[in-house]
Amino acid sequence: MVIDDNPVRSDADFEKQLEEINASLEAAVDRVMDAKPNAFILGISALSVWGGTPEWGEELKRRVRRGSGLRCACHDFFRCRGGRAQGARREAEDRGHGALLSVYRAAFEGVLGAHGYEIVRFCHMRGKSPASYSVLTAKDMIDAVKSIDGDDVEALVAFGANLPFAKLADEAERWLDKPVLQVNATTYWHALRTNGIADKIYGYGRLLSRF
Repeated sequence: MVIDDNPVRSDADFEKQLEEINASLEAAVDRVMDAKPNAFILGISALSVWGGTPEWGEELKRRVRRGSGLRCACHDFFRCRGGRAQGARREAEDRGHGALLSVYRAAFEGVLGAHGYEIVRFCHMRGKSPASYSVLTAKDMIDAVKSIDGDDVEALVAFGANLPFAKLADEAERWLDKPVLQVNATTYWHALRTNGIADKIYGYGRLLSRF
């Protein structure tokens, strides 16, 4: 999904970027079909919550299926499966409480809130352009995790597919003794399981290694 690496100086700039990503979806599906894929994983996490409702993610998957005839996985599994598999949601009447490390918040609150999760703390990992997110350092990530953790947090979510956090999330689960979900690792877990693949993968968090 090809877009320009334009500067992001405002919410309007970010919205324009998402519009470009959204418009590129069908062409990207067409381009990879000659690889004869068995399934799709949508790796653009921002696009999967852009509409701000659970239905938005379902429509994205329908768009991929219309162009390919294949099943598509995107981040939306966390709302109802990934978090519960790790005990991230209370089974009583209380809402699940999470902290979010992300480059966008409002739309994510919409899709999580619909399934009983509440974001109680947030760290905005703002970059200067799309490519700049992928050069954040390990220290940047560690400092961000420390800034949002607390006794009132049941799980932490790193949402932003180009935040280089998957291996650090695995380590952070041991430091904090709670689920730390990174969107690429968790979306890959969902894609494997929904396609009947039970392989355990180590080093990227307990979801892939235990469930």
